[in-house]
Amino acid sequence: MFAGIDEVDWASMEHAYGPADDVPGLLQGLASADPAEREGALDGMYGAVHHQGDVYACTLACIPFLFELVVDPAVPDRGGIVELLTSIGGIDLDEDDEDEIDEDEIEGAANYAMAAAAVTAGAGVFFALMADDDPGVRVSAPLALATLHGHPARVLTLLRDRLAVEPDEEVRLALVEAAGRVALRHRPLTDQIADWLSRLAAEAYPPGLRLAALAQLARCAPQALPGDVVRVVAGLLRQLRSSPVAAAAEPGPPRAAEAHSEPEPAGVEERAAPATLVGQLRALSAEESAGRAAPWTADLLRTLHVGLDDRVAERTALLTDQLCSPDRWQRIDAVRMSSGLIRAWRGSYGELVRLVGEQLGAAEPRLAEAASHVLEELFGLAAPAADALAARVAAEPGAWVKEWASGPPGLGSAVKALSRLGDARAVPALAAALERPEVPHDVGFAIGYLGSAARPLAGALRRRLGEVGLDEGAYDRASPLLTGLTALRAGEAAPEVLRVLRGAPEYRGEWLRTAALRALGSFGPAAHCAVPELRALIRRPGTAAATEAAEALWAVDGDADAVLPVLIEGLQAEHAHERRSAASALGRLGARAEVTAPRLRALLGHEELWLRVDAAIALWKVSGRAGESVPVLLAAWEQNRHVRVRVAGCLARMGAAGAGSDAVHVLRAELASVRRHNAMDGGYGSHDTYEDEKLLALCRRALMGNSGKGPTT
Repeated sequence: MFAGIDEVDWASMEHAYGPADDVPGLLQGLASADPAEREGALDGMYGAVHHQGDVYACTLACIPFLFELVVDPAVPDRGGIVELLTSIGGIDLDEDDEDEIDEDEIEGAANYAMAAAAVTAGAGVFFALMADDDPGVRVSAPLALATLHGHPARVLTLLRDRLAVEPDEEVRLALVEAAGRVALRHRPLTDQIADWLSRLAAEAYPPGLRLAALAQLARCAPQALPGDVVRVVAGLLRQLRSSPVAAAAEPGPPRAAEAHSEPEPAGVEERAAPATLVGQLRALSAEESAGRAAPWTADLLRTLHVGLDDRVAERTALLTDQLCSPDRWQRIDAVRMSSGLIRAWRGSYGELVRLVGEQLGAAEPRLAEAASHVLEELFGLAAPAADALAARVAAEPGAWVKEWASGPPGLGSAVKALSRLGDARAVPALAAALERPEVPHDVGFAIGYLGSAARPLAGALRRRLGEVGLDEGAYDRASPLLTGLTALRAGEAAPEVLRVLRGAPEYRGEWLRTAALRALGSFGPAAHCAVPELRALIRRPGTAAATEAAEALWAVDGDADAVLPVLIEGLQAEHAHERRSAASALGRLGARAEVTAPRLRALLGHEELWLRVDAAIALWKVSGRAGESVPVLLAAWEQNRHVRVRVAGCLARMGAAGAGSDAVHVLRAELASVRRHNAMDGGYGSHDTYEDEKLLALCRRALMGNSGKGPTT
């Protein structure tokens, strides 16, 4: 084995972390008799040689040696090596990708193409591995063939033949998944594969295999799913949890006291965390699977949900059924999948959210915690679970604040979820948080969602702000307090805010001054004591601080003559974000800033989209005329989905009739869409659902007619 490995000039190549002269050791480590060494070597291959899916020259040089390893039955854990080869050779660059490649990416694209060619050329070895003695190899081989082999009809025949004789259930599921992969990659075979999967789903096969067949049908041929797919899947889940194996694995929920303490049995030493990423992932997978009779069920259901796509009503019904299951694992899976559904798709989720809220009282800590995190992301949509959230918050004062190994403390998820509902029952938890030596970094935002219900906290916010030392840590300590005072418009705290403004240290001083100025601006005339300081700050026009100070001065003193020159100067600032601040501030002046209309109009063609939008909104506000602004806003709407909330807010104030028929068409199209405007494949933001629900509300308001507030608001 490894003949010729020393003849490769590894030192002349590089991987993600420098020279590739360590690669021979990694390859030899994959064949080690020591499990820890094998794990470390595989971790190194993914971490450096195939870093985040990249293919380097050294990656290409590894391919022949990796094939040597997978065909040698004396090498343990070859399934992991098969998966590595599948990943290296399985990246497809279609014509659209090739058109978008720039000069800097040409070498990488060429490496991907060479890797695909090299691994595909050797993919025939995976046929023999389908009957390997190692189940781990048999699990990996079907997907490798489906992904890499150039004769899909031959692969499909082998998958079907192998299913008839394969004794291992997990391998059988992999065979079905591989068939779905073939159908997606080779569309001429889709109908044939769909017919086979339909028979597997309908005939007298074990429930796990039938569920796998339905999941792959949803993935590659959703039109072939049975009309009553929810009823069928719900029945399969009942069969899975009533099987003898499932009954033995499900000991019943632990008592609440035991669930939260989880002491180690006597005499058991604390185990060190795995040192490698591969080891950590394996440990997490083992922990997640412990106690489950069919740990693969969650993956099958996720695949099914992805395939069902925009069939929101059916997905909701399926999750509702899962949340009523006596099996806590099925409920944990349902809670997590509910988050993915609601985050990406618009729908009627009242009953689903109520059932998620019921899990807050579960004795299983993972279930309760998962439900809490889901509700935290839902903001107003969490209303059906409000009472359950309030009960959990009241019952667990120790969970009001979370401490982290690094970074400042933060509010617990149940407290945040209740606050984001504007529910006053969160106030005691926030009051307690304000008395801690280190105030949680997000307490100010929570207060903002509570609004007037949090007014009793103003005194504590003011007192804590007065205690903040104006040293290098001032911003971190003062920021949450200033955010809370700004939300409450607590003008009585103006002296404390003014102290911070005057004494801001050099480190993060600009950020701190901005937060203080925004607080003073929110106080309005109640911050009159700050007028001299604000007038002094605006004497440095063209700076971000001057723009912020001018905006605050307008809110506090209403002196348009003093602030207009500063804001006009801000429109010419070097950085686009400073120009945006000046434009937004001018919009707040309304008709008093009409003289700036030509300058704002000149910005409608600026290359920075967000600046064009802010200038268009400000132009409408200062001029009272929508004709020039609306086309700019609607063009931005199509160019960048993330600008839609800001545009819809302006259209709502204009009223759809005032904005014109094009705006009406755009608003109605948005409301007709089932997918959330900011949904992302493979990622999400914590406020995505909140932002999309806000967009929907603004669209409806705009279509109902003019709000009556006029262009100067």
